[in-house]
Amino acid sequence: MAVGLSVFCLSAASLAYELLLMRLLSIAQWNHFAFMIISLALLGYGASGTFLVLCRRRIARRYAQSFVANAVLFSVSVQVCFSLARTIPLNPLEILWDSGQWVFLFETYLLLSFPFFFAANGIGLTLTRFAGQVHRIYLFDLTGAGLGAGGVLLLLFYRTPLEALKIVSALGFLSAVLAASSQRKELRHSRSVGVLLLAGGLFLAGSWAAGPGQVRISEYKGLSRSLRVPDARILREATSPLGWLAVVESPRIPFRYAPGSSLNCTREPPPQLGIFIDGDSMTPVTRFDGNGETVSYLDCLPSVLPYFLLDRPEVLVLGAGGGGEVLSALVYGAKSVDAVELDPNLVRLVRDPYGAFAGGIYSHPFVRVHIGDARGYLARSPRRYDLIHAALPDLSGAGASSAGGLSETYLLTVEAMGEYLEHLRPGGLLVLTRWLRIPPRETLKLVATVIAAMERSGIRDPQNRLALVRSWNTATLLVKNGSFSREDLQRIETFCEERSFDVDYVPGIRSGKGDRFNLLEEPYLVEGTLALLGRDRDDFIERYKFSVAPATDDRPYFFHFFRWKSLPEFLSLSQKGGLPLLEWAYPLLILTLVQAATAAFLLVLIPVLFTGTSAMAPRGRMRTGIYFSCLGLAFLFVEIALIRKFTLFLHHPLYSATVVLSGMLVFAGLGSGVSERAATRIEKSLGPGSRGKVPAVVIFLIVSAALAELFFMPGVFRYFAGSSDFAKMAISLGVLAPLAFLMGMPFPLGLALLREQTPERIPWAWGVNGCSSVVSAVLAAVLAIHAGFNGVMLAALLLYGMGALAFWNFPAPATRGKEP
Repeated sequence: MAVGLSVFCLSAASLAYELLLMRLLSIAQWNHFAFMIISLALLGYGASGTFLVLCRRRIARRYAQSFVANAVLFSVSVQVCFSLARTIPLNPLEILWDSGQWVFLFETYLLLSFPFFFAANGIGLTLTRFAGQVHRIYLFDLTGAGLGAGGVLLLLFYRTPLEALKIVSALGFLSAVLAASSQRKELRHSRSVGVLLLAGGLFLAGSWAAGPGQVRISEYKGLSRSLRVPDARILREATSPLGWLAVVESPRIPFRYAPGSSLNCTREPPPQLGIFIDGDSMTPVTRFDGNGETVSYLDCLPSVLPYFLLDRPEVLVLGAGGGGEVLSALVYGAKSVDAVELDPNLVRLVRDPYGAFAGGIYSHPFVRVHIGDARGYLARSPRRYDLIHAALPDLSGAGASSAGGLSETYLLTVEAMGEYLEHLRPGGLLVLTRWLRIPPRETLKLVATVIAAMERSGIRDPQNRLALVRSWNTATLLVKNGSFSREDLQRIETFCEERSFDVDYVPGIRSGKGDRFNLLEEPYLVEGTLALLGRDRDDFIERYKFSVAPATDDRPYFFHFFRWKSLPEFLSLSQKGGLPLLEWAYPLLILTLVQAATAAFLLVLIPVLFTGTSAMAPRGRMRTGIYFSCLGLAFLFVEIALIRKFTLFLHHPLYSATVVLSGMLVFAGLGSGVSERAATRIEKSLGPGSRGKVPAVVIFLIVSAALAELFFMPGVFRYFAGSSDFAKMAISLGVLAPLAFLMGMPFPLGLALLREQTPERIPWAWGVNGCSSVVSAVLAAVLAIHAGFNGVMLAALLLYGMGALAFWNFPAPATRGKEP
C-alpha cells in the first residue's frame, strides 16, 4: 500500500507539473509555443524507458534507493530546471530565420525534460519490481495523475503558478519519504538515502523561504513593451487558471486604445489603464465620470456604427473585458446591457478597485454582468437582443498576427455565428470587428463563416444582410436579421463619409468599388466578399493564397490560414519584407512533430542496438512495440478529442479540461485495478489457453463504447443543455466513465503478458508507450486542423484496432522462453 501511495504522489506531481508548465510558459512565451516545448520535454518519459532497459540489471537490485533518489531529484529539478530554462534567451518568433534559436530551443527541451525523466524512472522501476501487481501499480499511477490534474487546476485559483510549482515539488518529496518509510528494511544500511532526503528537505525549506518570485515574460509581449515606457508600472495583479491579469498605468505616455479610430478624429481618449492577460492581450479600462463629452472619442470608432442604425437597443456584449463596448452602449443610450465575461477576476478588477475610475459601468442599473462562456450564456438564455456585439478573442493578441495559427476558439465558428443570429430580434444587428491584415485573411474568413451560418439556418439572401466597413486598421462586419433598408444604407454611407471609413460591402455594391479613403493596392475585400457570396465561392476559397474556409466546432482553428502551396512564394519574398505573410505557427507545429517523432524513434531504437538479449528479438519486439505505441497514441487522441467536445457542453475550457482529464484518468485507473479479474473471466469464457486474446477482446469493447459515445453524445448534450454547471459535470463524468474504465485495461493486461513471457521487455514497453504519448499530442493537433476532432477520435479507434491485431493471441505461459 505504501509503495502504491508513493507512486500515487509521484504521478500526481508529474501531471500537475505538466499542467503548471503550460500556464507558466503561456505567461512567459505564448500558449502554442508552450504546447510545443512541453510536447518535446515529455520525451523524458521515453528516455526513462531507454535508461531502464540499459541499466536494469544495475538498478534492479537497488529498487528502494533508486526510487527515493528519482523522487528527490524530481522534487528538486521541478524548480531548478524551470528557473534555468528561463535564463535561456529563447525567442520562438525568430526560429525561422535565426538558427541559433534552435540551439536555445533544444536546451529548453532538455532542461524541462529532466523532471519527467525522474518521475518516469520511479514509476517504471515500480512496474518492473512489482510486475506481479502491475494492475494495482497502474491503478495508483492513473488515479494519482487524474487527481493531480484536477487538484492543480483548483490550486491555481488560490496560488500563483510559481507557488503551485513549489507545492508540486513538495508532493514529489512526499513520494520519496513514503517510499523510504515503506522500504526501511532494504534501506537500513543506506546512508546515501538519508543524505538525499536531508538535502531535498533543506532545498524545499530554502525555496519557500526565498518567496514566490516572478515569472520573467518575453520582451516581445505587450506587457514587456509597455513597462519599458518611463514611469509605467503594474498597479495590481490577479491570477487564476484562466489567466494572469496585470493592471498597468502609464502616466507619462498614456494608453490610447481606440481600435480603428478615424484619421479625421481630433478627440483623444481620456486616461486609460491597461489590463494585460498573460502578459500580452490588453483590454483597456477607460476613465469615465458619467459625462459623455469626456469620452466623445467613441464617435470616431467604427464599432459605434450600429447605434446610428438602432434606437435605444437592448444590447448583449460577449467578451466584455475592461468594459469598452459596455461604455459605448451606455453613452449611446442603450436601453439595457447584458455583459458576458469569462474571467471573474477581470470583472472584479473593473468593478471594485477601479470602479470609480471606470465610472461604475459594471454596477450601472442598466447593466447586468454574467460570468461565464459566451456560448454557454446563449445556450441558457432565451432572451433576444437588438444588438449583439461580439468583442471577439485575440483582438489585440496573438490572433492578430501569424503567431495565433494554432489557437482554438469556439466563438468564431459556423455554429457560434448561428447561435448569435438566433438571439437577434427581427431587424437586430450582430457586430464583429477584427484587425485588418493585408492581404486580408481574418476578415474574409469571418465573412465566409457568417455566410455559411446563415445558409445553414435556411437564409437564402445573405447578400442583403451584410455590410462591411473598413478603417485604416480594422474591419467591422454588420450582420442584420433581415434585409438592410435604403435608409440603413444611407446612414451607413453618411457615417463612413464623415469619418473617412471605406465601405467594402453593402447590398448592391459593384466590383471595383470600395477604396476611397484608406487605399489598398487592390480592392481585396470588395472582390473577396462578392466572390464568397457568388456561385464560385468554393473555387475562390481553393485558389486563395490563405486558408479562408469557414471554421467549425469540429475544426475550431479560425486563425489557421497557412497553405502549403503558398509557402514557396512567401519564402521567396522573405528578403523583400514578405516574411509577415508567412503563417509560421503551422510549419513550426510540423517541425515539432518531426522532432518528436525522430527523438521517439531513436529512444525506442537505442535499446535494440545496445542490448543483445532474446527479449529484443525482432518479431516479438515488433509486436510489443506496435501494441504499446498504439496504446500511447490512441489514449491521448481520445483524451484530447473529448476535452474539445466537452468544452461545447460545459461551456468552459477549464471545466472541460478538469472533468475530462481527472475523470478519464481516475476511471481508467479503476479499470486497471480490476483488469486482472476481468482477464480471468474473459479467459474462462473464451476457453483454456486464450489469455493472449484478452487484450484484443477488451479493445473491441473500447471501440464499441467509443462509437456509442460518438453517436449518443450530441443528443445527451442537447437534452441536458439547460442544466446547471454542477449537474453537467456529473453527467459528463457519467458519460466518460464506461469508456475510460475500459481504456485503463489494455496497458496492464499487455504488461501482465510480458511478465509471463519476457519480463525484461517491461521497461522498454514503458518507454515505447511514453514516446508515442509525446508524439500523439502534436500529431493530434495536426489531425484536428485537417480532419477535425471527429477525425482524431476515429484515428484513435483505428490505432486501437492495430494494437489488437499486433497483440492477438500473444503466447501463453507455456511458451515462455520461445520467441513469439
